[in-house]
Amino acid sequence: MNQYFKISTLIISLFFTVSAESQSIKTAELTSKDGLMINGKLLPLLSFKIGEEALSSSQGKTNNNSTEIANKIDITYSKVDYGFGIKATVTFKNISKDTLLLHNVVPFGESKNHAYITGKGKHELSRTYLFRPGFEPVNVIVPDNSWDLGFSAIPTTADKGICALTRRDRKSVKNGKVQRFETVLYPKTGEVTYTLWADDYKGDWQEGLRLMFQERMLYDVEPGTFDNSIMGRKDLQWFRNKYIVNLMMTWDRRFYDYKDGKHHVKEFLDNAKKLYGGSDVYSIWPTWPTLGMDQRNQWDMFRDLPGGYDKLREISDLCHSLGTYFFICYNPWDGSTRSSEGHFDGMTNIIKKVGIDGVVLDTQGGSSKQLQDAADNARPGVIMYSEGMAVPKDMQGIPSGRVHNALYYPPMLNLNKFIKPDFAIFRVTDVGQERINRELYVSFFNGYGTEINQFAPGIPEWVNEEYALLGKTSRVLRENTSNFISSNYTPLLPTLKDNIFVNRWVKDNKTIYTVFSLVPEGFNEALFAVDNKSDTHYVDIFNHEEIVLQEKGNIWYAPTTTSAFNKSDIGTNNEGAVTAIAALQNSLDVKLRSDQLTFSSKQGTKIRIWAGMPSYEKEYKEFKTGKQTINLIDYFPDFHGKIIVQAFDENEELVDERIVKTQPGSARLTSRAEFTNPVKKAPKGMVKIPAGTFMCNKYLVGDSFIPYPDNPTLVNEKISMPAYFMDKYPVTNVQYKEFMDATGYKPTDPNNFLKHWENGKIAEGQENFPVIYVSHEDAKAYAKWANKRLPTEIEWQYAAQTEKGNAWPWKQNKPIQKVEEYVTNTLSVWKMKGIDADRCNLGDGKLYSVGKYPKGANPYGLEDLTGSVWQLTNDLYDNGSYRYIMMKGGSYFLPSSSWWYVQGGPRELFYRQYLLRVSQGFERNATVGFRCVTDAAK
Repeated sequence: MNQYFKISTLIISLFFTVSAESQSIKTAELTSKDGLMINGKLLPLLSFKIGEEALSSSQGKTNNNSTEIANKIDITYSKVDYGFGIKATVTFKNISKDTLLLHNVVPFGESKNHAYITGKGKHELSRTYLFRPGFEPVNVIVPDNSWDLGFSAIPTTADKGICALTRRDRKSVKNGKVQRFETVLYPKTGEVTYTLWADDYKGDWQEGLRLMFQERMLYDVEPGTFDNSIMGRKDLQWFRNKYIVNLMMTWDRRFYDYKDGKHHVKEFLDNAKKLYGGSDVYSIWPTWPTLGMDQRNQWDMFRDLPGGYDKLREISDLCHSLGTYFFICYNPWDGSTRSSEGHFDGMTNIIKKVGIDGVVLDTQGGSSKQLQDAADNARPGVIMYSEGMAVPKDMQGIPSGRVHNALYYPPMLNLNKFIKPDFAIFRVTDVGQERINRELYVSFFNGYGTEINQFAPGIPEWVNEEYALLGKTSRVLRENTSNFISSNYTPLLPTLKDNIFVNRWVKDNKTIYTVFSLVPEGFNEALFAVDNKSDTHYVDIFNHEEIVLQEKGNIWYAPTTTSAFNKSDIGTNNEGAVTAIAALQNSLDVKLRSDQLTFSSKQGTKIRIWAGMPSYEKEYKEFKTGKQTINLIDYFPDFHGKIIVQAFDENEELVDERIVKTQPGSARLTSRAEFTNPVKKAPKGMVKIPAGTFMCNKYLVGDSFIPYPDNPTLVNEKISMPAYFMDKYPVTNVQYKEFMDATGYKPTDPNNFLKHWENGKIAEGQENFPVIYVSHEDAKAYAKWANKRLPTEIEWQYAAQTEKGNAWPWKQNKPIQKVEEYVTNTLSVWKMKGIDADRCNLGDGKLYSVGKYPKGANPYGLEDLTGSVWQLTNDLYDNGSYRYIMMKGGSYFLPSSSWWYVQGGPRELFYRQYLLRVSQGFERNATVGFRCVTDAAK
């Protein structure tokens, strides 16, 4: 190391002792040495650089309170009485014959063991980096007047630490020159003074950052003296939850096209609503770069737009009707044009006449009382929106500002947001130059908005893709805005993978984590630690997936998925991927049974349901929060995939989210349970099915090449069944003939209708045979005439199996064996299953009169439940390609030469067979009949 500086002190050098017994820097011991002792380790008072040489205040040989190293630099420390921790001034003086370049002044020094902020590299605007133990440094944005700050957060115990801040006093430079990051100190007398503040904090290093940035506001304003009167005004707070600003020059033909002589603002705003939910703000710019062409002032430029102030009022009203606010620009540098109309009077006049909602302050990072008064004199609630980012002291006079695009490639973390999270920030993006994925990701990660600057000419062919991405990021911001303006924001949580960054935003009963990844291959593993509470669940609200936490070493982690991107995009404005994870209190109760979705929410005012990923180009279905059941096919026909259920409050903020899924090709119940006029006594030919609790333990199905419905919630779930009446036997030919005679019923498709009848008459001897060759519509027509209805599958199964869940109608002598293969000797097969030929038809292929097998009756008195005819239920299913009806009971016909046949014969009561639908004529056949139910009075 070059030995070329001397350290001396005025009064006394600083030495803090901080140990387990003495944890407060306010009571630290002062000694003749300079530095900070933490748990036995000495840290320097400061580290810094001279040129490229890294140095610290603890280097050199101390003699009589001074340290000399080649007589180059003299550092003087002076403590200042202060009510918030410790404050001191540190003056660097060049005592050498050379010109020195001083920079990177860090309190208590740089170290791999603690977090600190200082410069890195040679970037002319973006040198500031945050260094964290165990991670690569992160480029950060800090306020303009703090480019040259230094910060440290040093842990002293597991939950406490000391934080410190140094800032250069630019006015203190003598015989030197201030550069953006460095101070040039000329030989012999060049000097500059830094102020150092230090204080205690509790928690992780981010709490030290919070103390210095958020609570002390970088000491740009004396602690406790920040004037919050502008930020606290209710009429100005509407801008906090806005996230998209459009700025357009008025010679853009999307504003006005002289060829057709028409304004095109509505088309632009309509397109914006479709792509990204609409512009929160639409602002016009008719001044620069043409202002000064003649004597017209900036307000004259607005007057001379087509239609003048009257037309601008129409545009303002149009914006408001579409949920958009209307802004104009203000050029404070306009001092050489027509001066008979003052700046403030002109602003008041245009706001009043046009209905302006906000003003973009060109070239200004702050506002003034006169500007806000000029707006207030016209109407309340007018926003001043600075071009540059307001520094903490200027935040007292303005509620919003921009992250300027002078820094075209923005650092990933913007610590301006950490200073005052409810200050509305918008990142300026130039859509005419290149794709802006990274711009949108960074805004999203930092929890603030995007200004779409339309100034550059041309409309790239890919721009709508960027706008769709903007819609996706902005939706998350809009729906969780209370979190993103909460002071309880913590940047850069520790992660299990470097180059994936996580910010945490806490508000009331919801926590949002924004994630930004620079891992090009994508990521899908546990990433960051979270609380695992019984009343909370986690949802990826960007990709809309529910998350199952993973435990590692008694710590719960949130698995995180980020998309891959092309490795060649690293270092460009197209790099990165994002997501957002929400910790949500359990409010929604959502269950999917086949096609029936049952839902309710304990909190919120509305429930929205999406088929697939939410998008501003799609429509959701909205419901109240009370418990209700819908059939998805009624609202989202032909859709299979994610069904996203969200609860929102009255402010349109997300309360809870649940995701259920319908698999492509899965069958969805499309039929409705129809109710009859309830009766107290069993109608003729019907038996009462008492109320009870039913549990279906299993299903057997036929050939499932076309999948059967997956009803996991119906299996092993107790279902309360009301009482009802069911036909003792399947409906017979003679009963159906009575219906035909009474109604003159004629099917819409007559093909195969009652094909077994002869010239419309029942064949002799078959009067009491079950009616066959009827379609689902034929059966329902009969049921309606008889004041009955078709049973649902669960009603048929409960009535047949009873509460005990019997496999067969009668008591079994032998345990049921699953038959995997049919043989020609069907009688022996059924005997192996404990089925006697006097209980049902074993599949001899001959239909018979109802009531032939009284020994086959079940405990409720129902007969011919199996081995008679397949019995239609009310349940119709649709799997996106095929539609079918569910049938029960088996039939008298059992083809035996191949396994590929429909498996007829007597079937277990929990066996299900679909009847594929082509047409009514096609589905009518010789083995299908039905029986009916009617509802019982309570």
